Amino acid sequence: MSKKYVLQLLVLAVFITFSSCSGKLNPLAGDYVKATPQPLEAVGGKVPVTIDATFPAKWFNKNAVVTVTPVIRYQGGEAWGTAYTFQGEKVKGNNPSISQSAGGNVSLKSAFNYKPEMKKSELYLTFDAKIKGKTVQLPDIKIGDGVIATAELADAASAKPAIGADKFQRIIKQAHEANIMFLIQQAELRSKELSKQEIADWKNLVKNADEAPNQNVAIEIAANASPDGGVKLNTGLAERRESATERYVAQELKKAKVNVPIDAHYQAQDWDGFRELVSKSNLQDKDLVLRVLSMYTDPEQREKEIKNISSVFSTLADEILPQLRRSRLIANVEIIGKSDDEIKALVNSNPKALNVEEILYAATLFNNVTEKESVYTKASQQYPNDYRTWNNIGMIRFLSGDLAKAEELFAKASSVKSNPEANMNLGLIALSKSDQAKAQQLLGSAAGVPELNEALGLLYLQQGDFAQAASSLASSKSNNAALAQILTKDYSKASQTLSSVANPNALTDYLKAIVAARTNDAGSVISSLRAAIAKDRTYLKEAANDIEFAKYVTNAEFASLLGQ
Repeated sequence: MSKKYVLQLLVLAVFITFSSCSGKLNPLAGDYVKATPQPLEAVGGKVPVTIDATFPAKWFNKNAVVTVTPVIRYQGGEAWGTAYTFQGEKVKGNNPSISQSAGGNVSLKSAFNYKPEMKKSELYLTFDAKIKGKTVQLPDIKIGDGVIATAELADAASAKPAIGADKFQRIIKQAHEANIMFLIQQAELRSKELSKQEIADWKNLVKNADEAPNQNVAIEIAANASPDGGVKLNTGLAERRESATERYVAQELKKAKVNVPIDAHYQAQDWDGFRELVSKSNLQDKDLVLRVLSMYTDPEQREKEIKNISSVFSTLADEILPQLRRSRLIANVEIIGKSDDEIKALVNSNPKALNVEEILYAATLFNNVTEKESVYTKASQQYPNDYRTWNNIGMIRFLSGDLAKAEELFAKASSVKSNPEANMNLGLIALSKSDQAKAQQLLGSAAGVPELNEALGLLYLQQGDFAQAASSLASSKSNNAALAQILTKDYSKASQTLSSVANPNALTDYLKAIVAARTNDAGSVISSLRAAIAKDRTYLKEAANDIEFAKYVTNAEFASLLGQ
């Protein structure tokens, strides 16, 4: 072999080695990269993405360092995701190494802060590559189009704020009691008992209630014997006490010219009264006595077991049992409050004649929002130390869309007195600002508020927990409830909810269009979008950029609607 030929072979070998180890990287084909989900979706204010990429065999140079970064590009800006760096087998570093001969699979996770402009956007994978410190240019790879932002339609301003409810009762029931005591095993009424101030006051109360135009009164007599002496003896004794007491009360009512019904009855052994008195006493071994009552139901067995507790029975006989030898006189009085017409008239002519419960109730009698706010304002002027007055004005401001003033009033209500209603409402304000941490803290201090589940459902929507949101909003007939059902793919339920919204607005129709798009009902997509746009023109641009309707861009009616 000639020296010239050997030299040529040597040069060729060096060239091949140099090419394989130090040559430029080739562009990575798009087939080797996949983004999930596709299209991207906003969840909890973020746009998460997982990118699975394959570096094919022979692609990754042994001396290369490659940094790959996803980027979302939209009109007016771009958002960069998490950068991942990989290195060839001969590079000394701490990055994951990719085999040149075998290649490798990698998974890249990123989460972008959502912006509305991202609805119409493109997702790219970018490369920053170097071989032995020298930059190698690699083109970006487009791996996705647009972001579904349906979850961002959650609307704190449309949630139902908590009302500081009134405690108005049209009829207030009161029971006024007096006792006539008896000696052991006797049923005679003693003048000492009948002349007590307690009895005189009770009779006056009955007479006054009977004469009052806004009160009703009925008399109950409950005659008792103490639970000692046997059932047979006590039955006759209690019956005689009842008869004697009823005759006395009837005579006194007749003298006073009071005509009210009397319901008289007796109880042979007052074990309930016995248990109550023992529970409240400082009696030694009272727990033992109460245990006997719970263990035995037969009255004779109970009496026997209690008498066996010699350490306490004498005290029971002296202090507890005498209090059960009685007839209870009970005046059941109903106080009938002002009528709705009277309250409405007074709130305009003389609001000071109304107590706080009446004036708060008065606001519920008006359907006009302006009139409601006027009543609550009068309530705050008259009762400034009742937090409900300030909270409820704030509620009206919130419902009218004046969130700044609503926040001020909710804070005022909270300063008057810490309360769960204002906490919940301030939580809604925080959600309107996407301050989920503050909202969670405030809603955690709103236990027992009837409207809390709806507020929690909104919080879960913003946090991206759609299943929990749907659960919290299950009984709500609102746009937010329907949105949660859409996001959990319960389209039938969402459709029912949207049809039941009390005051449907443009968003209600827009959500109907999304349900229709996801269930392939082109006709309803067009009709619902038309209704939404008629109510609010901003939904024209919304629909044009919404990937929910991407498959309808070639639909003539859809194109015509958006081109209007």
